[in-house]
Amino acid sequence: MRFVNKVALITAAANGIGRATAQIMVREGATVIAIDNHQVRLDEAVPALRRGAGHGGKVEGRLVDALDAAQVDKVVADAAREHGQIDILVNAVGGSTVIDNPQATTEQLAFTDWQKLIAFNLDGTFLFTHAVIPVMKRRRSGKIVNLASIAGRGLSINSSSAYAAAKGGIIAFTRNGDVPRTLSSLRAIGCPIYAFMEETHVHRKMSLLWGVESFQMKFEPKAEDNITLALERLRDEGHCEPGQVLVIVTNVILGPTVIDSVQLRAVPAR
Repeated sequence: MRFVNKVALITAAANGIGRATAQIMVREGATVIAIDNHQVRLDEAVPALRRGAGHGGKVEGRLVDALDAAQVDKVVADAAREHGQIDILVNAVGGSTVIDNPQATTEQLAFTDWQKLIAFNLDGTFLFTHAVIPVMKRRRSGKIVNLASIAGRGLSINSSSAYAAAKGGIIAFTRNGDVPRTLSSLRAIGCPIYAFMEETHVHRKMSLLWGVESFQMKFEPKAEDNITLALERLRDEGHCEPGQVLVIVTNVILGPTVIDSVQLRAVPAR
């Protein structure tokens, strides 16, 4: 039961990926605040999610327009007041079907369709993240998950340029230093963060962050080699002991390959 005593706020929770995420989390014991802008879908989804709840799992439905700042601020404030915490935010609002022709070429796209796709995919993610971060910072704990698409990496031939730009914006927003910098302040007290990078300017910026110890090293072509080199350096410089288990988060672009993973790894023996 991975999410017992956790409060998860999930947008677009009445269908699609948002609903699937809600199903998993409530089955694993979470209190899920299911956000959607469609009352009929919400009325159907909430009872179904409750039927699949595991021990301690609860579901609350909230009718909210994720693109309305006032509504977003209110539902986040209400949830924080009623539950005392928001441990997880899943930003699942998005998609391409808000316009008549989701596969329209740039030439075919009307400016209003461009604006609609950009707003639909980006605004809700910003508004909920903006509202939730102060709640998480007060408790020094929290996780934010933003859903993007391969279209945002230029890997979908069927998506419009507006949808690709919007999802690329989600990726850039998530990778941008401001969000990681804010979330780094949520780490457990006394838990170090070791950051490895190749670029000098990134190394200097990371060194300024509270709680982050920055290391510059030349990256090898294979991600696995870089993880091993980083662990060996931490061991050799006395930061960790052989056998100690660390949480490894990779979020690196190596040529055409994008690596995004979270894994537990033991520090190797000398």
